[in-house]
Amino acid sequence: MLLFIATLGNVNQTFAQQDSQYTNYMYNTINVNPAYAGSRGVMSLFGMHRTQWVGLDGAPVTNVASINTPINNSNFGIGISFVNDRIGPSDENAISADISYTIPTSETYKLSFGIKGTANLLNVDYTKLNIYDPTDPQFQNNIDNKFSPNIGAGIYFHSDKLYAGLSVPNFLETEHFDDNLSATAKEKMHYYLIGGYVFDLSDNIKFKPAFLSKVVSGAPLQLDLTANFMFNEKFILGAAWRWDAALSGLAGFQVNENWMIGYAYDAETTKLANYNSGSHEIFLRYEFKGKTEKVVSPRFF
Repeated sequence: MLLFIATLGNVNQTFAQQDSQYTNYMYNTINVNPAYAGSRGVMSLFGMHRTQWVGLDGAPVTNVASINTPINNSNFGIGISFVNDRIGPSDENAISADISYTIPTSETYKLSFGIKGTANLLNVDYTKLNIYDPTDPQFQNNIDNKFSPNIGAGIYFHSDKLYAGLSVPNFLETEHFDDNLSATAKEKMHYYLIGGYVFDLSDNIKFKPAFLSKVVSGAPLQLDLTANFMFNEKFILGAAWRWDAALSGLAGFQVNENWMIGYAYDAETTKLANYNSGSHEIFLRYEFKGKTEKVVSPRFF
């Protein structure tokens, strides 16, 4: 049903465009907070695929790939990430570079500061829309590789068991135009607040509640609350609730010290549930751990 996207374009010549959402946000922190770069203490590769609202024509599909690492013998960390986000007629690619600087605040806790630079390329193919008036000049010219730069920043307070962060990945509010100078979409500032803590319930069971809140002008508040349990430092099971949007189930498996795989399923709790069969998300993480480079096992974030 691409008609609803066309309707948005007809009702308002400009509309706010939100960043992609993730149920496994605690493993994908680098995308929203550059201060996360290098915080795990080893080089970390991450890939994710998310298919949202399966069965709904034109629904979002997101692919993510990233790498981040600390810089040896320094307090710096760096990262690079790529996000492809497709929704309806639009296809957007974002390539980001992150750098962080970490200050130990005690023997247990560290405070990291990060900055992010992003290059965005937007494509919009209006021929994919069911347009009420095909002669409308607003939809006559596609948008091809429209480039827009952006910058962001964040802070990240963390230990082996706790994390909390505040960030704005994109400071610049960019308007995308077609050749008729009609604004198609406007990138708004997103404010992210995240946090989580690992509790040792027993020798073999760990519990980690976590949250992510996102505030953007012109859109409802997004709040994700998640509860994950880790068994025998291998198996992860959990559930999540996205405020006024979805209920989710999560699962993960730490294959060995290097590989981890995870999956999440979202069941919509809005009226959209009548038009789709839910959302699926899968990720894979690989970390380059040597004999002397080991991340403490409770840090499943």
